[in-house]
Amino acid sequence: MKGLRQILGDDWEITPAGGQTGEAYIARSGEQKLFLKRNSSPFLAVLSAEGIVPRLLWTKRLENGDVITAQHWLNGRELRANEMKSEAVTELLQKIHRSEALLAMLQRLGKKALTPNVILENIAERIRATSFQKRAAEEAFSFLRETVGQIQFAPRVVCHGDVNHNNWLLSEDGSLYLIDWDNAIVADPVLDVGTLLYEYVEKSGWRKWLERYGLEINTELQLRMHWYTTAQVMLFMLWHREREERKEAGRFYQRLLRLNREGALLQG
Repeated sequence: MKGLRQILGDDWEITPAGGQTGEAYIARSGEQKLFLKRNSSPFLAVLSAEGIVPRLLWTKRLENGDVITAQHWLNGRELRANEMKSEAVTELLQKIHRSEALLAMLQRLGKKALTPNVILENIAERIRATSFQKRAAEEAFSFLRETVGQIQFAPRVVCHGDVNHNNWLLSEDGSLYLIDWDNAIVADPVLDVGTLLYEYVEKSGWRKWLERYGLEINTELQLRMHWYTTAQVMLFMLWHREREERKEAGRFYQRLLRLNREGALLQG
């Protein structure tokens, strides 16, 4: 906080913005309002230039070496669950996945592609570390292990990794942004697409959504979407278990139960 005051001066009121890292702040001075973050990735500048996050105003380095970024604060709200099937969401996600600038920057930062086998090994390690033994989790992991060889790795793109409706910001002027890019990855775009469809779009609307995005639904795509969605749900469940957040872990466990029933049908 002291370093932030050195940059902004005493006229600014600085308060924590919440979040998991504790590195984000809101700064106010009169009518001015900024969103500050400590040690953001250089990736933020490209996201801003592409219009995917609110505009980056400046970047400054503190005496201790920390880097502070300031973004324009936008009055707005997060999307509601029933708004996630909108054309604006589809178009922004498609723009992200097709951006060569985003991919080039993550690759320059040394980000390796997250393949299905890497995901599977990550899940296996975390299961061993937490000694998590519940039937639905074991069934889901068996599905992932048995079908990983059938998951053809699509062209590498930048994926957000958590397209929950809470991470979509709709500003007062109607502009849409996808925020919280701390866990951006290079992966199959279906990692984002599958999670979004399973969580927010009725199955009767999948074909239309995918056509708008630019994909044709078929058996291979359905398996990929189910595989990545199951993997994502398992990882979120284990993440909450590691933090002893049993209520949240239980919520993801219930989602696994539903996914397992569909997985059995896909395997035939």
